[in-house]
Amino acid sequence: MTSLHRTQVDLSGLMRVLSEALYSTPFVAVRELVQNAHDSCTRRLAEAPDADYQPDIEVRVEQGQLIVRDNGAGLTLDEIHSYLATVGTGYTRTMRERGDDERHAHNGELIGYFGLGFLSAFAVSDKVEFWSSSWRTPELAHRFISRSGETYTVEAAPARAIGSELRLHLRTDVADFSERGIRLWLKRYCCLLPHPIRYGKDAINIDPPWRNKGGLSALRSKALAMEFAELFEDQQAPIAVIALQTDHVNGLLWVRGTSSFASSDNRKLAVYVRGMLIRDDERDLLPRWAGFIGGVVESSTLLPTASRETLRSDANFDQAADEIRQALVRGLIELARDDAASWARVVMRHNQELLGAAIVDPDLFAVMATTLTVPTTEGDLNLPELTARSGGSISISTEEQIGMDSLLMRALKRPVVLGRRFGAAAFSRIYGEQFGVTIIDLGTGTGDAQWFKSTALPIAQQQQLQAWFALPDTDILVREFAPASLPFALVSNREVALKRALEADEANKRMGQAILGLVRNFTQSIDNAAGKRLYLNASNPLLLKLFELPDERRQQAVQLLRALSLWNSGNDKDLPFEHVLAQLNDAVLNLLGN
Repeated sequence: MTSLHRTQVDLSGLMRVLSEALYSTPFVAVRELVQNAHDSCTRRLAEAPDADYQPDIEVRVEQGQLIVRDNGAGLTLDEIHSYLATVGTGYTRTMRERGDDERHAHNGELIGYFGLGFLSAFAVSDKVEFWSSSWRTPELAHRFISRSGETYTVEAAPARAIGSELRLHLRTDVADFSERGIRLWLKRYCCLLPHPIRYGKDAINIDPPWRNKGGLSALRSKALAMEFAELFEDQQAPIAVIALQTDHVNGLLWVRGTSSFASSDNRKLAVYVRGMLIRDDERDLLPRWAGFIGGVVESSTLLPTASRETLRSDANFDQAADEIRQALVRGLIELARDDAASWARVVMRHNQELLGAAIVDPDLFAVMATTLTVPTTEGDLNLPELTARSGGSISISTEEQIGMDSLLMRALKRPVVLGRRFGAAAFSRIYGEQFGVTIIDLGTGTGDAQWFKSTALPIAQQQQLQAWFALPDTDILVREFAPASLPFALVSNREVALKRALEADEANKRMGQAILGLVRNFTQSIDNAAGKRLYLNASNPLLLKLFELPDERRQQAVQLLRALSLWNSGNDKDLPFEHVLAQLNDAVLNLLGN
């Protein structure tokens, strides 16, 4: 027969886990205890309105004790038993569940929820003392004492001002609970809380620019935002700031001053929930392409985990991330449109990452298309300038090294996009599609046809040239191209290179069979051509002169020209550079009659 039993709780084990293992660092106790004091002040504003009341929270360390004092609502004797000494419950949670938090939001939002924060005190102390006088019974005060959190005593205490005082007798093994250490952690966790926090007489709070009620000029608002960003930026001064005001978050983003590259991810976003820091590096709220962005945001809808050191990954998180992405895109667009000087600095430091951002976001591409630069054989150029210098087209090379195709373009004084660099090829292609610019892929049949035109040279002479310049794994093609002074151009066959790479044994190891089958079906459309193409220029007077030379002189000239044609062939297994160099030396020596 099935019977129902009540689960038993090992209170000692539970208290040890909650007080010692729930939080990653003992300094979290500072945050949790200040949070409780802050909520107490919010409670007093909500429950006992008084025009003369001014919240005040003080933290200090003296004689091995951490002291947190507030002039908040305080606790009655019953509330000490019901909330302070009961794991998993708290007054703030009760107020929120009955709707007081929303009704009195203008007085400050309640932070706590889980009723676990007080347990952090036992992670850092041997003894906890708590004095409190409630606004409900201001003539009474009580003193709570506990050493482990498992047992406690409560006794009447001399009357005191409304509010509470907590004293933690710190353990000797607690690291750096010094004045300097506590001050740093207060500034990290509590600086955006709306009620005044101070360490001794020193104020901790910072008024964030997004809480400004208006009345400031745009110039002044921008200056305040930049000052705020500089307080949180730990590398270089921010270049530009972007305000955030959405349904789920308010805050400030900024473009970081440190130069970045495509492989870097310097996203950094501090997240405050109801004014309390939850995480100082929640980069997943920023787009993956935003590696150059830092920021601080505040939210009332993002939900922390029980330890309050991370955020829940839920629908609110996803919505906030989308809102931040949209606001960031708008901000970058406005920056490019309205602040040319700042935008120039952004592009100078973050061009590579902006290329990636523009590729994945059409709105960003629309505003960045003409300002971002791509690497070329003539240095970094923006695409309007590149197009103008290339006669209205954009040539792209995906060679690992600059080859004869790029030298051909250099001879024509036309820059070539180095397509293997991050984002360069994709950005150029999108630009070509949107602005009607012809894209020429060097090393492909279609691309080569743009430059190497058919010739009227007799077939017999074409065949002679092909025989004289025959090379392993190389198609010898006689064409006409400019400039006429360039006798040949040796280019890799990109399509064949791709086919070979995909069908190599290493590809079999990296790809699943289903994917590999699809790849092979595609590459079967590429014929079994050679890996390189040597284009011989039928317009070149030097090549034409070969037909007039006697056999010995022609043989010497061809030997030298073959060696020169291989100079930029690359260092592959068929034509290692040492072999090319030896051929060139032999050709010159032979020409000199040695």
